[in-house]
This record gives sequence, C-alpha cells and structure tokens, in this order.
Amino acid sequence: MTRAIDLRVVELLAARLCHDLIGPVSAISNGAELLADEEPEFARDAAALVGDSAKKALRNLQFYRFAYAFSGGALAGPAPYLLAAEFFAQTAIECDYRADARGLPLDQQKLACAMLALAGEGLARGGRLVLSADAGGPQIDATGPGPGLSPEIRAALALAVPAAELTSRTVGGYFAGLLADALGRRLSIVDQPGGFRLSTAVL
Repeated sequence: MTRAIDLRVVELLAARLCHDLIGPVSAISNGAELLADEEPEFARDAAALVGDSAKKALRNLQFYRFAYAFSGGALAGPAPYLLAAEFFAQTAIECDYRADARGLPLDQQKLACAMLALAGEGLARGGRLVLSADAGGPQIDATGPGPGLSPEIRAALALAVPAAELTSRTVGGYFAGLLADALGRRLSIVDQPGGFRLSTAVL
C-alpha cells in the first residue's frame, strides 16, 4: 500500500528546494541591479552573472520538476538523462546516465533522478555517479572522497524515521524512499571501496 505523504514532508521538501534555488535567483536580482551601472565593462560582467545564474536556476527547476512533480503520462520537456546532465553541469560531480537506465519506464526514471540528487549529497567534495539498471530497477554507483551519506539520511531513505523527526537535510532521502515504496520497491545503500551503491529491490 502506498504511504500517505505527511504535510511535514511536503513543507520540508519545499524548504529544501527553495534553499537550493535562492542562490541563483538572488544572483539574478543582484546582477539586474548592477546592470544600471554606467561603466560598460562592469555592466557586461553583470549581464554574464545574470545569464549564468538564470541558466543554473532553470536547470535546477527542470530537474526538480521531473524528480519531484512528474506524475506520469507524456514527458513535457527534455529527457531525464539530459535533465540529469544539466543538473550536474558546472559541479564537481560527473554523472553517467547509462543507456539501460534511459530505457526504464518514466516512473522509474523519476525515482532514478531523485536517487541521483540524493547520491550527489554524498559526494560533497565531488566524484562520479554512474546510473544503471538491473532487474530491481535503477541503481547508482557513487565514487569520490568523503564519508558518503550520513546515518540520518540512510535511515530516512529506508523510511525508518517518523515524519515528525525529518529535517530539510534528510527529507530528500525520505521522499526517494516514498517514491520507491509507491513502485513496490525499497532503497538500500551499501558502502564500497571509495564510495557506495544506492540501489532498488522489488518488495
């Protein structure tokens, strides 16, 4: 049975997305103010800032719309692998969205994108994400320096945390766990040399 989404989950997820978007949007606002400067070179720099920030905000919005708001039916916008490539562009994380994962049904690719966003949090100092697919669905091999995903996030993705105890840092894991649960699957994470594997299995 699909789990109901607690209002707190919705609130925390919205707060997390707003936090991720406020940086580029603020840069756009600041750059727009600087465009009024009479110095041509300064104005050109401001215009470049506005353009780069707008592209970053658009990339994030398109990715989040698919990962968190897509509800089936026809895909409106770029393919998921393109959304993922743009989402990680200009970051220290390389994303390899394999052909077998591109062939998954869209509802499983929605889960895969939520998993990518989650796995990216475990590579705070950069690294590589390889998204592939097996009989259970999408799986991600993450490699890079650092401790990986925190114990709190691991508990959240396993849906082992009451909604009242979630935070803006753990809600992404919980939501990915809910998406997996709705597809009759569960998420699991296994540490590997130099990284970890985030995978799905049929319940």
